[in-house]
Amino acid sequence: QVQLLDSGGGLVQAGGSLRLSCAASGRTFYSYTMGWFRQAPGKEREFVAAIRSSGANTFYADSVKGRFTISRDNDKKMVYLQMNSLKPEDTAVYYCAARLEPHAYDSWGQGTQVTVSS
Repeated sequence: QVQLLDSGGGLVQAGGSLRLSCAASGRTFYSYTMGWFRQAPGKEREFVAAIRSSGANTFYADSVKGRFTISRDNDKKMVYLQMNSLKPEDTAVYYCAARLEPHAYDSWGQGTQVTVSS
């Protein structure tokens, strides 16, 4: 497993942007697929975006496609989520996560709050 610390959340108006960061520790970080998930109050945690170990392949939930961009820097052991054109429905706690395919995500950040006001 890897240890993850996510940050960068805050309060932003609709239409604004935020960049979330995830700092990873562990010498095998480069082997992991990384993902971002979010959980709004009273709702199930949902998948947002993922990026494979090489960074060559990315995946997005339909709800964020075209607005969010996931990226990684394996040398710095960092993962990012650039969020543009934010909507109130994007309000949630966002979690960085890691998995070694084909296994499930089993490493999680502590979560960072994103609040989008209308």
